[in-house]
Amino acid sequence: MMSEEVSERVRGTFLEGKPVLCVSAHTGEGIAELRERLHDLVQAAAEKNMRTPFRLPVDRVFSVEGFGTVVTGTLIEGCMREGETAQLVPSGAEARIRNLQVHGRDVEAAFAGQRVAVNLAGLRKTDVRRGDAIAKPGSVRVSRLLDVRLRDLPGSGRTILNNSQVHFYHGSAVQLARVSLLDAEKLEPGRSCYAQLAMEEPVAAKPGDRFVVRFFSPLETIGGGVVLDDSPARHRRGQPGLIEALRIKESGSAGDRVEQTVAEFGMALPDLPRLAARLELDGEELSRELEGLASRGRLAEPLPGRYLAAGVLEALWRDCRAILEEYHAKNPLHAGIKSAELRQKLTKGAGRAEADAILGELCREGRLRRLPERYALADFEVKLTKKQRAIRERLLDAYRRAGIEAPGVDETLEGFTPGERAEARQVLESVLTGGELIMLSPQICLHREAWERALAAVREHFEAEESITLAQLRDRLGTSRKYSLAILEYLDRLRVTKKEGDLRRLDRGFSALSG
Repeated sequence: MMSEEVSERVRGTFLEGKPVLCVSAHTGEGIAELRERLHDLVQAAAEKNMRTPFRLPVDRVFSVEGFGTVVTGTLIEGCMREGETAQLVPSGAEARIRNLQVHGRDVEAAFAGQRVAVNLAGLRKTDVRRGDAIAKPGSVRVSRLLDVRLRDLPGSGRTILNNSQVHFYHGSAVQLARVSLLDAEKLEPGRSCYAQLAMEEPVAAKPGDRFVVRFFSPLETIGGGVVLDDSPARHRRGQPGLIEALRIKESGSAGDRVEQTVAEFGMALPDLPRLAARLELDGEELSRELEGLASRGRLAEPLPGRYLAAGVLEALWRDCRAILEEYHAKNPLHAGIKSAELRQKLTKGAGRAEADAILGELCREGRLRRLPERYALADFEVKLTKKQRAIRERLLDAYRRAGIEAPGVDETLEGFTPGERAEARQVLESVLTGGELIMLSPQICLHREAWERALAAVREHFEAEESITLAQLRDRLGTSRKYSLAILEYLDRLRVTKKEGDLRRLDRGFSALSG
């Protein structure tokens, strides 16, 4: 019988075991049962999430006189409305939705699953081609690489080899792709594996999208799969942790996927909107997962509402510890490494705010100790000899008694005997790194107590005035032009103030001193 032949033909495919209905278009036999079965399938289908940003693969484009460019396709996600802005991907061009039609009738909104004609204002017919997609701006990323679960059909008769070329079908787009098998030497019929596809042209896809692949030549359908990552880094076969990361993307829990995605952002510290765009989770569900992961120590929150994976933080800590251990060994009298130097070595590529927040997280965990403009390992201590401790006390006492009008560095060191002078210079550098003395210029240092008094005077002035002059600070401190100028120039370097002609105004303000 025909039904038995059909059942045999689909054996080993997703249609195996499905009902076979016999119908006749000529007599109408079986049509009623077919309609009933289709109705049952529609009733059982899960409703699409209307909160997902809209996306419509373009299968046809034409111009209508008096209206301009019109594209048609099936709206596969979300809801699009008349008047909204749409983005053409992968090109990135934007247009306004002037008019929508569903089955030839004008509508104000179209919903996922409907066939839609979209009249676009701001795009020419030549700007659009079959295979493009219309999407909510910023909701779809464009890439030349995709991480996928690739399956070779049982009856394909073709083996997919590593580095082979295939025809890639996604939405309404067709292009060539090169296959890199990640956990198999070759992919035989009936098998599947993780793979990375390198596209000849940019592709706009999302995790969870389905695709079909056809043999390069002759043109035969041999398999397909599902997109796991729409914009991955280029992988190397045998890369540690790669297969486990792909497994999480494919079948991990929501929490696993959130943690994995946060880890991929590294030191960028993604916030909820950026994560939601990557994970296709609504805000409430994502917030719950983030809160749960943070409460279990799998995520850190270095900045409010911005996250860092615990694994990334641990890797940074290992590197940070190595940097500081080397620094302390080479500079045993320094209280710590300069903040800028540690940021450059440890968090290169991260923004200043993100880098400081990550280092602050290590301080909160008790691993680092923060000093004025420096960092040290929490258990590090400067160890001075008895002679060096005596020199330190003499230096600090001299600068404390001098107040704001402290002698120059060279003059201070001349107060030590020739045999003490080299060691006194080392100890001076040590107390400068510890923040007990503040170096305003190569020759002018202040005891921290004197610096705090001078800083308090500047703060008090700016509470009443919008600017300060050298003469005003000199009079307020009751000191000479030399020391007032050194204080103002130091504040300029810290970006507390900014010089404008003969006066200074607040730049970043006193918050710049928080480090």
